[in-house]
Amino acid sequence: MSELLPGVTGVLALADGTILQGHGVGAVGTALGEVCFNTAMTGYQEILTDPSYMAQIVAFTFPHMGNVGTNVEDIEQISGSAETSARGAIFRDVPTPPANWRSTVDFDTWMKNRGVVGLAGVDTRALTRVIREKGMPHGVIAHSPDGQFDLPALVAQAREWSGLVGLDLAQHATCKQTFTWEEGLYQWPEGYSWQGETRFNVVVIDYGVKRNILRALTSIGAAVTVVPASTSAEDILARKPDGVMLSNGPGDPAATGIYAVPEIQKLVASGTPVFGICLGHQMMALALGAKTVKMDQGHHGANHPVKDLTTGKVEIVSMNHGFTVDRDSLPATVEETHISLFDGTNAGIALKGQPVFSVQHHPEASPGPTDSLYLFQRFADLMVATRG
Repeated sequence: MSELLPGVTGVLALADGTILQGHGVGAVGTALGEVCFNTAMTGYQEILTDPSYMAQIVAFTFPHMGNVGTNVEDIEQISGSAETSARGAIFRDVPTPPANWRSTVDFDTWMKNRGVVGLAGVDTRALTRVIREKGMPHGVIAHSPDGQFDLPALVAQAREWSGLVGLDLAQHATCKQTFTWEEGLYQWPEGYSWQGETRFNVVVIDYGVKRNILRALTSIGAAVTVVPASTSAEDILARKPDGVMLSNGPGDPAATGIYAVPEIQKLVASGTPVFGICLGHQMMALALGAKTVKMDQGHHGANHPVKDLTTGKVEIVSMNHGFTVDRDSLPATVEETHISLFDGTNAGIALKGQPVFSVQHHPEASPGPTDSLYLFQRFADLMVATRG
């Protein structure tokens, strides 16, 4: 167990007994979760408010964070706090003051208000190397201005945590009641657009949906209705949707799939176009007969190259997942449509002869910046073709 250096106000305690020391930022307190690294150079507010990061602590590999501040527009989750998104954040340097015209609150204050526990002054390169070699560890991040920490207790807490395997976190990240959405994608310089004329009725099953997915749907002319994760296929089909979206979300897809997969299978059997993203993609694969597995380090970042096997196009995408579809388990009825060019893992599937497809990456995000938005148009084309 490490002795703390003078002036230390924040620590990260890992399950193997490792203690990383630094300066506490953001909220005071502790947070338990799986430690992952994210390679994005921007978008820290979107990352920390993405429900897919629930029960995780994010280490940013880019050293400088905070310069664009924060604002109410760039929050990705519909509602909630750090309890239903990233629990903690780790930085190389102390977050800087904002220098951006869109900023309304500085990053450190925003983290305090939101309840995100932060740690700065850490060798994030060394931490990233550990994760790459040994996998994503369980850890507790702690911030105490007086520098007092019970290190053995923090390590024990990290060691005793069961981890993400077997956890259905979507039940906590989902909305509590049905609602509609009308905001569209960001248009420079006006800001976020407003819904115009609608062509489609789309139901989104919310496993932890990001706002920009809903904006992207609105921007292809969809009237969007968002329903809780436990909504039955019968209730969804009673709304006479032209298409159904399976959203992103946190946790183990096999655990959420216990109640979600039978409903997805009914939706697929109905002939209604279905489009899945991230967790929605993984549960789509389960519904079609494939398997999912836990990854050692996961994919988290905005510089991931993915190849669309149907067009030959390579796109730069945003990814955030710690589970993956086992490509070797895909049945003959399923076509693999996308692969990661980093490690060859599956990044997209389609059901042969049916208006059903899904992708592992986030086409609503904008690292490309618009490389993957065509997938929403592909969804629209399927809805038009199916409607006749």
